[in-house]
Amino acid sequence: MTDLARQKPPHVADEPTALGAFLDFQRATLEEKCAGLDDAQLRSASVAPSTLTLLGLVRHLADVERHWFRRVLNGEDVPPRYYDDENPEGDFEFSAEDTWEEAFAAWREEVAVARAAVRGRAMDSLSTGKHHRSGDPVDVRWLHLHMIEEYARHNGHADLIRERIDGATGV
Repeated sequence: MTDLARQKPPHVADEPTALGAFLDFQRATLEEKCAGLDDAQLRSASVAPSTLTLLGLVRHLADVERHWFRRVLNGEDVPPRYYDDENPEGDFEFSAEDTWEEAFAAWREEVAVARAAVRGRAMDSLSTGKHHRSGDPVDVRWLHLHMIEEYARHNGHADLIRERIDGATGV
């Protein structure tokens, strides 16, 4: 099992522990939804006309982690991994040369960086970068809540895609 082994968040915990545990639970849920599938299955869309795939979701969430924790929280000047102005859907669109191994490793790397970025930071500490729409800083609390929401939404997508692939369901 990986270090993102799915563990239920504690029922009683301080705020940083609770928010971190809920976020890690959502991250591990995504990993679980992708486990045991081959390349063709990971590239398989749920149902036409949707092109949403598990591979695309992992690439997208690697970029989401990168954006919020590196670019916004830490103010790093790093480009997105998979999309750009010319291809804004590049995280969801991929070629035959793009591999699950690369996408999964990139996602795992961004999760590790994100964990390190918040380690020891107070929940009310502000980002050094700015929110991409409002231009305002965000605090670590907001960032955790936003990421939990982002993963929960996409894990719902992943659950439907996985069920379509092999019938596997579950929370």
